Amino acid sequence: MILDSKIPEGDIKDKWENHKFVNKLVNPANKRKYKVIVVGTGLAGAAASATLSELGYDVHSFTYHDSARRAHSIAAQGGINAAKNYQNDGDSVWRLFYDTVKGGDFRSREANVYRLSQVSVNIIDQCVAQGVPFAREYGGLLANRSFGGAQVSRTFYARGQTGQQLLLGAYQALMKQVNSGAVKLYTRREMMEVVLVNGKAKGIIVRDLLTGKMERHAADAVILATGGYGNVFFLSTNAQACNVTATWRAHRKGALFANPCYTQIHPTCIPVAGDYQSKLTLMSESLRNDGRIWVPKKNEDAKAIREKKKTPEDISEKDRDYYLERKYPSFGNLSPRDISSRAAKQVCDEGRGVANTGYGVFLDFRDAIERLGKDKIEERYGNLFEMYERITGTNPYKSPMMIYPASHYTMGGLWVDYNLMTTVPGLFALGEANFSDHGANRLGASALMQGLADGYFVIPYTLAPYIAEESEKVTTDHPAFKEAEQEATDRINKLLSINGKRTPVSFHKELGKLMWDKVGMGRNEAGLLEALEKIPQIRNEFWQNVKIPGSGAQLNVALERACRVADFLEFAETMAYDALDRDESCGAHFREEHQTKDGEAVRNDEKYTYSAAWEFKGVDKKPELHKEQLEFENVKLAVRSYK
Repeated sequence: MILDSKIPEGDIKDKWENHKFVNKLVNPANKRKYKVIVVGTGLAGAAASATLSELGYDVHSFTYHDSARRAHSIAAQGGINAAKNYQNDGDSVWRLFYDTVKGGDFRSREANVYRLSQVSVNIIDQCVAQGVPFAREYGGLLANRSFGGAQVSRTFYARGQTGQQLLLGAYQALMKQVNSGAVKLYTRREMMEVVLVNGKAKGIIVRDLLTGKMERHAADAVILATGGYGNVFFLSTNAQACNVTATWRAHRKGALFANPCYTQIHPTCIPVAGDYQSKLTLMSESLRNDGRIWVPKKNEDAKAIREKKKTPEDISEKDRDYYLERKYPSFGNLSPRDISSRAAKQVCDEGRGVANTGYGVFLDFRDAIERLGKDKIEERYGNLFEMYERITGTNPYKSPMMIYPASHYTMGGLWVDYNLMTTVPGLFALGEANFSDHGANRLGASALMQGLADGYFVIPYTLAPYIAEESEKVTTDHPAFKEAEQEATDRINKLLSINGKRTPVSFHKELGKLMWDKVGMGRNEAGLLEALEKIPQIRNEFWQNVKIPGSGAQLNVALERACRVADFLEFAETMAYDALDRDESCGAHFREEHQTKDGEAVRNDEKYTYSAAWEFKGVDKKPELHKEQLEFENVKLAVRSYK
């Protein structure tokens, strides 16, 4: 298989404009003849559905939630990047492009990243026009703050609920189209299969989660905007319902899965409290603008804090180690997420962690409150402080927050070309569901940027050339729909028939712990080989011993979870294969065999300057690796330094 990224010719600054001009268009009067399915109603999915329907396409939108606005994009907190340079501090499209390529540790496709940087300036105007209540300066101009991996202020925000406000803007745009009849919205539907006709995506099979009924839906193109796979670790900042099923089902039908080992660990999460937890809580990276991260210099002080014999306030200034400021003076507490996460793990491994478990560091606002006043800190982060106090019982205005890294975002996803089309013709992937923009590490505040860029400003242009050339129409009577529906039905019937002794959640927890221990923040060959040995064992027991009460003809949350865990149990193996094959450290993929004496990642540009795209070969069979070589013509390969 040859991976054709379809990157346009010419100077990188002109590629996107030239591409839009030479692309084939669809006559406005003809657009209504074409049906487009969009799976997912987060930022990318809602934006795509609203925009494509405004253009005239017949759009059918699917979500497994009871409302489109419950998509997980609503949980994003800190902000959205855009190269507006409102602060006049040296920002530009080129600098955002450079920061993103460098932040991804030189493992992303230059052309896609530059387009994202170009489009970013339009996103803010779009959202302001929708009424998104971005924070503003005293004079009324939009405010900005800083995020990790940048030395400029380019992040637009709405306190600590930016994702919620952006999603409500996209949701309103979507529901306006639903109300007008331009979009047909299907709630409480889960995609079970992609339907291929002559190798092209022509529809999907969905399950009505309330009745268990299977439904067939045909279309001229299918768009997946279904998020990432961070819940493979069980404990993550993702909602419990977030899963890999839609993209994995597409992968099994021929869509290559790219860079699954690139999973981001966010440095600013509330530490694990106990085995009873089902998810973790993110504390926005924006807090690192004013909070200072530290641990005691002395192990005995850290131990005394863990044993409640001392408080953070008992540790004098000279006995505090502000380790990010010490190690990375140029970026300090706003060092990129992967670097900050590993630094936290390192000091905790040294015995200086402050949580009961030993895995936690302080995020302290004492100096900021003294400098700016409590009212200003409350204005910027009030809802985050309130959330932290409700969860932990600690008032962060008076005592430092306690944080530790946790699984958060996934840079890997379905391989897509410049047009965001997968290796299956007619099947597109947007937002976190694709792999295209972030390389081996995502900079903070860039997820919202990519989701809206893909939905509002990229797919409306790149869908048209495919639609314009695709004339084959199919209906749900085609045998391929019957075959796909039967495949999904058989899988559910098999799960229901096992009647074992273990819950789906117990298998998910077992898999998650294995993945966190062996394929998490630090990876090594021995651990990855162990994971590859144990994952099939867990999977085999799952298919022999899972217990699902109830039937498939009703609302059955256990059955929903079982279907998703079954896919995680297959996906996890590919993820481990990818991590084992990439025998280098880059970004969030940290192979412990490849690090400096200071614990920094060591890349191998001679052997691994490519995106790894894996082809499904069957369960219990090793997937086949395909490579897209990455060319760096504008940002030269260099050792990534934030010192």
